[in-house]
Amino acid sequence: MTKRVLVTGGAGFIGSHVADAYLAQGHEVTVLDNLSHGRRENVPEGADFVELDIRDRGAADLIRERRFHVINHHAAQMDVRVSVRDPRFDAGVNIDGLLNLLEAAREAQVQKFLYVSSGGVVYGEPERRPTPETAPKLPESPYGVSKLAGEQYLYYYHRIHGMEYAALRYSNVYGPRQDPHGEAGVVAIFSTRLLHNETLTVFGTGEQTRDYVFVGDVVAANLLLTDADLPRAQSLDDRGFNVGTGKETSVVRLAEVLMRAAGRSVQVEHAPARPGELQHSSLDAARLRALGWEPRTGVEEGLAETFRWIAANTGNPAAVS
Repeated sequence: MTKRVLVTGGAGFIGSHVADAYLAQGHEVTVLDNLSHGRRENVPEGADFVELDIRDRGAADLIRERRFHVINHHAAQMDVRVSVRDPRFDAGVNIDGLLNLLEAAREAQVQKFLYVSSGGVVYGEPERRPTPETAPKLPESPYGVSKLAGEQYLYYYHRIHGMEYAALRYSNVYGPRQDPHGEAGVVAIFSTRLLHNETLTVFGTGEQTRDYVFVGDVVAANLLLTDADLPRAQSLDDRGFNVGTGKETSVVRLAEVLMRAAGRSVQVEHAPARPGELQHSSLDAARLRALGWEPRTGVEEGLAETFRWIAANTGNPAAVS
């Protein structure tokens, strides 16, 4: 069945890949993005593009008028540092913006709402790694609080209004079209500096770890949950799905792998650790695996592909050996 799909943030890094995949399946895709971070050139050919902010009345009107079957909500304020500096702005985008869409989706009887949460921040510094969905929710930033609040609102809309949804708790997503913003922005930052033979700056010891998941695997999770027939939720975590590999990669190893991909070595300098930064994170995606999902791209393969894309799209393709 051809579906009418709205991808918010569809001009951004992950959202544009998701929009690509929906189009490849034959769906009618509308991309909504205010281009504050997204790029017009990321919007796939064949998608209808609407330049709007998710907080605007026009975004809600669009949902009421077009009566989408699926809303895939990637638009967000995603910078932890911005959220610490301006919690009200973070909440305005991530909570008020979400509610603007949800009320319209309820009225338009949207069949499913896919919501991008964050497995990297909602659990805080977890005691158990890889961390399952049922772990305590202890966010240590306003960004983490707003993402968790979004899940709570969706659970309310599910229980009270019958709205079908799934919350994807991403680990650190990387891949082609990535920019320096977001939790895995270090991949783009290191790659760009390597292209210019510049020093890599590592904060703290560099032994802090993250669970890096390739964007192609994240797209597969979105498609799976779009079509999955999920049982009625009895708790918040029944509709929360970790999207990660369960494997940890340190910042130091990340730098080493990217230097191999670039075929060059540069100096690595250490700077003071950033206050409040999580030391370790990895996600247990067993619930998603039970539905048939598997991460298929290893970190070395994925980082090499990402570096090649960044090199080719920064006017320096000859930098790849």
